Amino acid sequence: MGQKTNPIGLRTAVTKDWASKWYSDKKDFAAFMAEDRAIRDLLYGKLENAAVTKILIERAAQRVRIKILTARPGVVIGRRGAEIDVIKEELGRMTKKEVYVDIQEIRQPETDAQLVAENVKMQLERRIAYRRAMKRAVQTAMDFGAEGIRIRCAGRLNGGEIARVEQYLEGRVPLHTLRATIDYGFTEAKTKAGLLGIKCWICKGEDQPGKSAEEELIETGGHMGKQ
Repeated sequence: MGQKTNPIGLRTAVTKDWASKWYSDKKDFAAFMAEDRAIRDLLYGKLENAAVTKILIERAAQRVRIKILTARPGVVIGRRGAEIDVIKEELGRMTKKEVYVDIQEIRQPETDAQLVAENVKMQLERRIAYRRAMKRAVQTAMDFGAEGIRIRCAGRLNGGEIARVEQYLEGRVPLHTLRATIDYGFTEAKTKAGLLGIKCWICKGEDQPGKSAEEELIETGGHMGKQ
């Protein structure tokens, strides 16, 4: 009871897909995992201000395909594609493989949990009141069609002597329902009082189980003949 798990890891292969897609035998597995981590660390560091929410990696023989999901594709590409060319060169030197980089735009950043958490983080670092930042994030997500949002901040809020946890919840966020589409984001705000942890869960709907052919025929008034 009370043991928490990451909502994305819990739903992987149910409603979520893997962030890295490749196959390897035992001798290359650790090297590929370490390389994936290094790729993500490099990209998140270089694209800190580009609102990057996910980095997906696929491998095939001597090729690596990287998909960057961002709300600001223009920042990633740079003027006349200069920035993306520099990134490809650095990744090629790091992996010693042929690297392809795709950029996918996030059409609605207001309902992306990682971007919502990053937005609250930036406001807290600018010393905006945490209640105001959290309430604004909750209201904006609900206005843009989210079924529910839970946002949680922990640490020395407003510079208090004792660390505490504050959270706001609106709508429905069924974390125990595996078919629910739950988006999760986490980040840390670096303030003068120390690190503040920010977690965000956004429910975007629920995948209803499909009906059998017999149930559909009954609803439409048809009948099934025996074969």
